Amino acid sequence: MVAMKGRKSSSKNPPILSHEFVIQNHADIISCVAMVFVIGLMMQVTSPWAYTFIAINHNITNTTEDPTAAIKYTTGWKDACAVFFYFLITIIMHAVLQEYVFDKISKRLHLSKVKLSKFNESSQLIVFYGLSALWAIDIIIRENILLNIWALWEDYPAPMSFSLKLFFICQLAYWLHCYPELYFQRVKKEDIPQRVVYATIGLFFTSVAYYFNFQQLAVILLTLHYVGDALLHSARLVHFIGQKEKQTRLSFLLANSTYAFVRVATIILSCVVFLYGLRQVEFKFDYVTGTFNTPAVHFAAIFTISLFQGYLLYLFVAKQIKRARENAAPVVVKTKPKQKQRKREGEMIPPLTYTFIFYFIFSSLLLCILIRYFCHVCSPEFIFHTIIMYVIAGKKSVLSEDDDLPEVDQATKNNLRSRPSAKTK
Repeated sequence: MVAMKGRKSSSKNPPILSHEFVIQNHADIISCVAMVFVIGLMMQVTSPWAYTFIAINHNITNTTEDPTAAIKYTTGWKDACAVFFYFLITIIMHAVLQEYVFDKISKRLHLSKVKLSKFNESSQLIVFYGLSALWAIDIIIRENILLNIWALWEDYPAPMSFSLKLFFICQLAYWLHCYPELYFQRVKKEDIPQRVVYATIGLFFTSVAYYFNFQQLAVILLTLHYVGDALLHSARLVHFIGQKEKQTRLSFLLANSTYAFVRVATIILSCVVFLYGLRQVEFKFDYVTGTFNTPAVHFAAIFTISLFQGYLLYLFVAKQIKRARENAAPVVVKTKPKQKQRKREGEMIPPLTYTFIFYFIFSSLLLCILIRYFCHVCSPEFIFHTIIMYVIAGKKSVLSEDDDLPEVDQATKNNLRSRPSAKTK
């Protein structure tokens, strides 16, 4: 008789309740916890409690008077229960995508450990950003938020539709699920602080906008943010998967341009709403009705948003300059090494500088147009004078370059400029 070989339980079947067991089976464990709430709906005793976690609560629409009226919602303490349930669902969905999609793709690419970690991070962020952006765009179109933008302050605080409230609950659930995912995905210790800060910032801005009843404005700002970051992570995946120089450059050019534009557009829209729009409405602070229209809230929101967007732009510019210097070809030094080295460094920065000068001018003109549209203050002559001021400022910056030259070089340059005029005479 042939002896039957015993099963090796050390590698395939880790001990129950061990770290390896929890990491491998965390999706199944959390699915069982979520099923408890679903089964609770079937029993009459526990159905009210289970309904609090699964359904959307705090309905303020009176359907008895008008049965055809659209159901509207507000914020409340029961939202925390719904966030907890969808927090469990988000962990399950993340595990399913990781096992059946991302892992299978990464095995075919044969990536290193560093690139594999970046690939998994970018993949799940692209899915989240893409779905959230499409969902937010659908809400903006259905509720006519963008075309009826003055309703952001005239109807404040506006009640939420079912889709809008569910959107914010899912957003809060996603940012909360990022914390246990650090353990489930075996993230390295050196990468944990960066991801914790990233998740905390997303949770902070989303929760503050939700509970201060700036949901309509937050949907537009989140759409801009998600589109910019989705393109940036998509360009990173193109670099990992395609590894072709032309495709990588084109994808990063599109992503970088959109990323910079999104930062500027976020600041402009926030300034229009907080510094102009909400000031046209009566200042009021009422915790019961959820009205927080006070100057302190306005300036705190503008300061926080502008500081954060400016910091992101600073990191973006610093990273682009660093990459430009690293990718620059070495310079052959012959007689004047210091002057040529300075000249070479100066050649790397202007393309990036011109790009951001263009965005700054474009954003300023866009701000003037918005002020004219909302305030009816700025005339076309004002916009024309703004363009002239930028042109004059550019000429002054060019003329200031001559002041840095020595006196002998300045005299030589003036003689060269005067020669064409002498010939014409």
